[in-house]
Amino acid sequence: MAYPNEASLLNFLDNSPCNFLAVASIQRELAENGFTELDLTKSWNIQAGGKYFVKKNDSAIFAFKIGCQPISKTGFKIVSAHSGSPCFRIKPNPIMLNDGVVRLNTEVYGGPILYTWFDRPLSIAGRVIVKGGSILAPETKLIHIKKPLMVIPHLAIHFNRTVNEGNKKKKKKDMLPIIGIVNDTFEKDNFILDLISKELKINKNDILDFDLLLYNCQKAETVGMNGELFMSGRIDDLSMAHAATTALINCCDTTTTQVIAIFDNEETGSGTKQGAASPVFANVLHRISMALGDDQETFYRTIEKSFMISADNAHAAHPNYPEKYDPTNHPTMGGGPVIKINANCKYMTDANSSAIFIGICNKAKVPYQYFVNHSDNAGGSTLGNILTSQIDICGVDVGNPIWAMHPATETGSLFDHECMITTFTCFFNE
Repeated sequence: MAYPNEASLLNFLDNSPCNFLAVASIQRELAENGFTELDLTKSWNIQAGGKYFVKKNDSAIFAFKIGCQPISKTGFKIVSAHSGSPCFRIKPNPIMLNDGVVRLNTEVYGGPILYTWFDRPLSIAGRVIVKGGSILAPETKLIHIKKPLMVIPHLAIHFNRTVNEGNKKKKKKDMLPIIGIVNDTFEKDNFILDLISKELKINKNDILDFDLLLYNCQKAETVGMNGELFMSGRIDDLSMAHAATTALINCCDTTTTQVIAIFDNEETGSGTKQGAASPVFANVLHRISMALGDDQETFYRTIEKSFMISADNAHAAHPNYPEKYDPTNHPTMGGGPVIKINANCKYMTDANSSAIFIGICNKAKVPYQYFVNHSDNAGGSTLGNILTSQIDICGVDVGNPIWAMHPATETGSLFDHECMITTFTCFFNE
């Protein structure tokens, strides 16, 4: 079976080793397709037929096409996802020397499956803040070191014979990466700054601070007898960000206003200025409305007519652990998009919003599935219900089924990915 968006997806995953680079990848794709960047510090001049985007903190991005019909009549059509994935962040003053090797002092971001990060080639990506025109306006430079720099080595089994019987990992002791062996050229005090300045070709004295994250250097690739699966780091939730961006670019409807919202920090609760728990997205929608000449009352009516698809990956049924899943609502890999439901409102889905998504899937001729937690498992939450604390919008939580979730490498279905792009495109075109 041919998968038209396979190459685009794999390239996007490889070029997006962290939240900042993911947003930069999306920004580049939007710009190449005629979208204009707006400035959050300036007034917006937008018009029907225009295509625009704005960024927040370099790690969240919001893009929209303005339809020819008033948004007070059609509402907003929104697909949301998030840019970040669990990983390790480098601390300030990170160099640690021990037994002739150099380790980096790191901090865990989000909730990764720790042991999956052992014995893999790792490198560094993120952003570097350098001196700008004024103290209050430093400049940002993105960094993506595209070669393996370090490894987190396992302790040999000979020193821990019970390692395969369960072995709790201590983040501070077990998970520190080794970046090299001490030699005559190693300068402890300037190592990271020297590395950054060499990579970016800048003066290290201009570096003020950085947000540097570790990533798994292994490339995204297809697996399976027929190449029907794909494996990569950060599938959760970059695959949904890719699907949303692709659908927005490809949709042909010019009557309604379509929006994608790629937030950051979902993995830590979304409680940042660029996260779904902040007013950032409500502010963006409000500014669109005002720039089009609507007043506050009209904006409220627009929200009542709007609909959002909150897209975050779902748990595919694992054939080795059937007891972990609900007996009648466990989505299968390759079975199509998943509607996520929770009685305690961990998802924003209700019967009405689920019915709307089902109607979209039916029109798109795409199969759909349900995910409900096993009643003995608490489960997690995602963007949808968090976002509704800021804006009272109707919507549904969905996602594609994947295996694992939060390890260094996850596995998804290319068929499901194509189905989700088709579904999002149908939604935008409806």
